[in-house]
Amino acid sequence: MDYSQFLAMKQEIGLLVLFLVVFIYDIFMPARAAKALPGVTAAGLLILTVAGFFPCLLGCPSDEAISVFGGMYVNSPIITAIKGILNIGVFIVLIQSIKWANSEGMAMRRGEFYDLLLVTLFGMYLMISARHFLLFVIGLESASLPLAAMVALDKSRYESREAAIKYMMTAIFSSAVFMMGLSFVYGLTGSLFFNDIYFTLALGEGVNALLILAMILVIGGIGFKLSLVPFHLWTADVYQGAPTSVTSYLSVISKGAAAFAFMVILAQAFGCIYEQVWEWMLYAIIILTITIGNLFAIRQRNMKRFLAFSSISQAGYIMLGIIADNVMGSAAMMYYIFVYIFSNLAAFGVAQAVENQSGKISIDDYRGMSKSNPALAFCMMLAMFSLAGIPPFAGFFSKFFIFTAAINQGSIEIYVLVLIALINTIISLFYYLLVVKSMYITPGEPVVARFKSAWSERLGLIITVGGIIALGICSCVYNWLLSTAAQSEFLSIFTRSI
Repeated sequence: MDYSQFLAMKQEIGLLVLFLVVFIYDIFMPARAAKALPGVTAAGLLILTVAGFFPCLLGCPSDEAISVFGGMYVNSPIITAIKGILNIGVFIVLIQSIKWANSEGMAMRRGEFYDLLLVTLFGMYLMISARHFLLFVIGLESASLPLAAMVALDKSRYESREAAIKYMMTAIFSSAVFMMGLSFVYGLTGSLFFNDIYFTLALGEGVNALLILAMILVIGGIGFKLSLVPFHLWTADVYQGAPTSVTSYLSVISKGAAAFAFMVILAQAFGCIYEQVWEWMLYAIIILTITIGNLFAIRQRNMKRFLAFSSISQAGYIMLGIIADNVMGSAAMMYYIFVYIFSNLAAFGVAQAVENQSGKISIDDYRGMSKSNPALAFCMMLAMFSLAGIPPFAGFFSKFFIFTAAINQGSIEIYVLVLIALINTIISLFYYLLVVKSMYITPGEPVVARFKSAWSERLGLIITVGGIIALGICSCVYNWLLSTAAQSEFLSIFTRSI
């Protein structure tokens, strides 16, 4: 075996080095220096992120795709870009979690939180780069199982323990469903390499019932990770029971990695049977996910459950980038994930600041916040406007690009699907504005008294609000993603010749 192949995994190696630094720091540093651990972790990840966005610092040209371990692992410009986007989201989560991690109740488990978080991020890296289902499953389980421990970190709360059990059971069941589908795929094709599966299916005798069942199981297994309807029932309970820092990580980082990996699997392994098998499945899932997520979000009064159903609906919009099956669709999906990271983490940042100070988690508790805490109310308003897609904020352009990419496919079914998504955007506007109404319009004295949030919470909100505004006015970000997607090795796989 040529061990120099591991050098292609520069971002994974960097993350493992950071994990060891955090692990050793947590064990050997004296107690008086332990509170610096969150800052050390965030600084290390920032260095890793900067290095990832400048491939020349990693020793490989920006336009070069690398395949190692017999084609099981691939690194390319678009993969480096999506990993860098996820790193930005994790960095914001780390900043926002500093006060919570250094609280009295978390002091003994501070190191475990950061170690588990880095392990899950490593698993997501493997999912994104995998071109063989064995490596993908390793990454999937590395990303999923530690999250159950993260959900249960607040052991003093019954809801946290209940959420961990629900997440664990869901993760086990979804993995079993996914691997059952893989067993059928292996039986039909004799391989677990994405390319081998593609060509075997393309040269085969056509679609059969076993192939359709295999695709249902594969899509269902990953659908659990993405909270796609009807695989979403665990989401609200887990989001509500988990610590808010863990919930914010689950809602954006885990979802973004799973969405990109889902696109790679469907395109590279099953792209040749797109129209015959899984196109109609994805249409139905997208419509159900967007609609049911929106309708249930209207009913929620708990802020974390509200954002949970909002994230379910947002996952449906992200899936529109997959069915576009073109360069613009992939770039639009990456841009949507990028914008969603800033928008959702801004909302969670305000919710976490309010919860840390007062323990309030109901939307009704935000009444009058514009009077008592105008800065936090302003940040939450911008987050809601961006999530709803109101111009000129970044969320409007992310929806515009992803709708445009889908429509470019040109079929009647796509037009109907986009029309349904547009109607749902109006519904989402209603419930997002309910939060703004509670803060600015609902009469009555403020429920949450005026307070000064921690410096880390303020820094996190500055970064997220800056991202919401900057991504709405800086077209160079989308242009960069579009040019990066054009270099990808899998974007033309729906139509490539055999």
